Amino acid sequence: MRVVSLVPSLTEAVAVTAPGLLVGATDWCTHPAGLDVTRIGGTKNPDVAAITALRPDLVVANEEENRASDLAALRAAGLDVLVTEVRGLDRAFAELDRVLRACGVPERPDWLAEARTAWARLPPPGAYRTAVVPVWRRPWMVLGRETFAGDLLARLGVVNVYADHPERYPRVPLDELRAAGADLVVLPDEPYRFTADDGPEAFGGLPAALVDGRYLTWYGPSLAQAPAALRAALLRPVPGRS
Repeated sequence: MRVVSLVPSLTEAVAVTAPGLLVGATDWCTHPAGLDVTRIGGTKNPDVAAITALRPDLVVANEEENRASDLAALRAAGLDVLVTEVRGLDRAFAELDRVLRACGVPERPDWLAEARTAWARLPPPGAYRTAVVPVWRRPWMVLGRETFAGDLLARLGVVNVYADHPERYPRVPLDELRAAGADLVVLPDEPYRFTADDGPEAFGGLPAALVDGRYLTWYGPSLAQAPAALRAALLRPVPGRS
């Protein structure tokens, strides 16, 4: 079987589970390290002609990461396109099962079973904290409603202040973020690369938790390590700078 992936998380999931199936992936597909496949552009601007030339049996995509017009063009070229929708952890597990079955994987891989167990064994939060979770700067954008990352944080005792916002990734002025009444600002290193020197200073005295974006936003093999890694990062935020 020949598979092209337009989603970094799904690229890693397929490559780790069934080495040799993938023939194409985006420029943003950085895991697993050393993946040797044809690169077919970005998640938002894939090269439809290049994908078609690879003669894939299946293209795996995501309704949030990939544009509907590109997926329609791939279908018009006669390709089978499987589109996932991931708005939370439970749906992520279900979609991973669906993708791997579509790729001909007969049994659930060990890493997926381990990920389910790791999240199921997560102890209940002792107390809840509220947070703003920026994902971009210039302009500031934050997690809003029904996001995978927001669901993971809630399971770890961190409630997104903008979880009820009508938009999934709203643009919010910095002064409003500062006045939101959050206990914490959570700063991932993707899609915008927030660091100790780029991000925390914008929020005055608010503690800032710097987290690995792959553990917060990817739904693949990293899910097995994500609970412990995220929990550790959330427990030791960078002190705020007033």
